[in-house]
Amino acid sequence: MLTLALALLALQAPSDALEAIRARGAFTWGADEEGGGPYLFPDPAEPSRRIGFEVELADALALELTRELGAPIAAQFAQGPWDKLPDLLKTGRIDLVLNGYEWTPERARDMAATLPYYVFELQLLTRADAAGASWEWLASAPPKQVGVLGGSSAESYLAQRCPTLELVSYDGNTNAMGDVVSGRLDATLQDLPIALFYRAEFPELAFTGAPVAPGRYVIYVRRGEQRLHTALDRALLALRTEGTLRAIDERYGIWTAAQENTEYLSLPAASDEAAVEAGFFARYGVPLLESAGMTVLLSLLSFPLAILLGLGIALGRLYGPRLVAWPLTLYVEVLRGTPLMLQLFVLFYVLPNAGLELPALGAAVLGLAVNYSAYEAEIYRAGLQAVPVGQMEAALVLGMSRRLALRRVVVPQAVRIVVPAVTNDFIALFKDTSVCSVITVVELTKRYNIAAMTHPSDVLPLAAMAAVLYLVMSYPLSLLSARLERALRA
Repeated sequence: MLTLALALLALQAPSDALEAIRARGAFTWGADEEGGGPYLFPDPAEPSRRIGFEVELADALALELTRELGAPIAAQFAQGPWDKLPDLLKTGRIDLVLNGYEWTPERARDMAATLPYYVFELQLLTRADAAGASWEWLASAPPKQVGVLGGSSAESYLAQRCPTLELVSYDGNTNAMGDVVSGRLDATLQDLPIALFYRAEFPELAFTGAPVAPGRYVIYVRRGEQRLHTALDRALLALRTEGTLRAIDERYGIWTAAQENTEYLSLPAASDEAAVEAGFFARYGVPLLESAGMTVLLSLLSFPLAILLGLGIALGRLYGPRLVAWPLTLYVEVLRGTPLMLQLFVLFYVLPNAGLELPALGAAVLGLAVNYSAYEAEIYRAGLQAVPVGQMEAALVLGMSRRLALRRVVVPQAVRIVVPAVTNDFIALFKDTSVCSVITVVELTKRYNIAAMTHPSDVLPLAAMAAVLYLVMSYPLSLLSARLERALRA
């Protein structure tokens, strides 16, 4: 009982992040290495080493905290998905979020924001050979396709300024730039530091118009950690005064005149009260339902194809000649041994280099169908092997051809055997459609992530709503499976 009481007191006792950092000699900053330059990326000369302007900023902050605390402090990097970094912060797994997070009133109500360390703007990028490209051209008919980072300020800006645009959401930045070069998109709106950093790698792109919509990159810490918050503010002011921030930005080619505008060095006051907005369901109900419809569409289009392909592959492996069986075996092993995400990348980003360009929806359906066909092939192969050999022999004795015996006798019995496993795969496919977001398909999980990034205080109800929608979509399949089993058993 004493141990339990002490544990409860420890949980209730207020913690001080700055003292904890001093005690362990390091602070942990969270970022997503997948985001790339100029923020955080592998050193081309030494891939095991991370570089980037935020890496250098974290090290510079560690030096400033060392001076303030009178004890050596190191900066420790922690990898995390970009859109989940606030969640890692809340759980205490990281001490601060430092990864191109712009200041927004919604985030400021949920987390404590430091002074800005960089003033970013949004830059419109189009193909250099696009005649008459401009902001006015972008808003003119016919509707243009523009690539943006999902949940970013660029997406919010375009949705408000140009509602007629078709916004294509990406998980990364360079994919959108590459799709503008290839002609799949008309333009992309990027944070200016990204556009500046990758300018040399995409000479086919032109900076169209002046940068717009200035914003601030800030460091986020947990609410209530006032001492850490104040220490970071002092450190950022010192780095700006000493010229360290400018030197870091210039090394990565991202220093702009906006960094000297003192108007952006302070933050607007964030009200602790939630802004007056439409109700929760009014804001999120329709977008989440539409995205759930995309999840259903992907599943209903891809899984029948997977079943047909899988059954054909299983029959070819069991009853076909060796010249057919061996390649089909290789097909199954390759698809089961490689991730679905990689297969989708090949279909959507690699095949166009060979002259075969698929729309996002077509690539998603084909990728899911091909991937799941390998698993369906193994399920049907097990079902076919479970049918007694005597069934085939009896059919042949009765004068049926081998093909007719398979169609009339063996396959129907195999189908009855594999119904539970096939239904289970169909339910799994519903959830695996979330991977299609990497090729710009906005389904239910992607829409949830975008909404959660925009309104972090609504994460839990959003997650609950998404979970309910997945359950509503998948549970009827379980009932259908049980009904089919009963019918086939009879």
